[in-house]
Amino acid sequence: MWGTPGRIHLYCGDGKGKTTAAVGLCIRAAGAGARVVFTQFFKTGTSSELQILRQLPQVQVVEAAHPHRRFAKMDEAERQLAKQEYTELLEQARAAAWDGAGLWVLDEAVSACSHGMIQTQRLVELLRTRPDGLEVVLTGRNPDRTLVDLADYVTQMQKIKHPYDQGVGARRGIEY
Repeated sequence: MWGTPGRIHLYCGDGKGKTTAAVGLCIRAAGAGARVVFTQFFKTGTSSELQILRQLPQVQVVEAAHPHRRFAKMDEAERQLAKQEYTELLEQARAAAWDGAGLWVLDEAVSACSHGMIQTQRLVELLRTRPDGLEVVLTGRNPDRTLVDLADYVTQMQKIKHPYDQGVGARRGIEY
């Protein structure tokens, strides 16, 4: 699609904006005529960005059968179920992305690796063997050094100040 080898983007850190940047790139790529595959881990499937992405004919949202909440809120049984389902989700999304996509977004895949919900080794294998021209975006906190080294773009979002620190909860349309 792009006429050049696909690159790997890594948006990481504790600041707001990782998913927002990834969604922005989805819109840009779709606007340029690329087919986009968008996948999320650790989100319930109700984030506002999904509402619009699902409406775009160039974007395929590949979702977990049973979306899971943030890792810290899961009990052990839910963690085991999430690990199984997220491993399957990664493979379903891979199949969709390998089928002619120009951009593949794996939102919170870095966090899924950090918490052992998907294997970093498997993700690295997929990144190294992806089709020519497939651009990939990974987001999340605490990336493994292997992912940082493999990425072509690494952007760290650093929180300086956030209303959450003053007890303000997430707002629909802004944080989710």
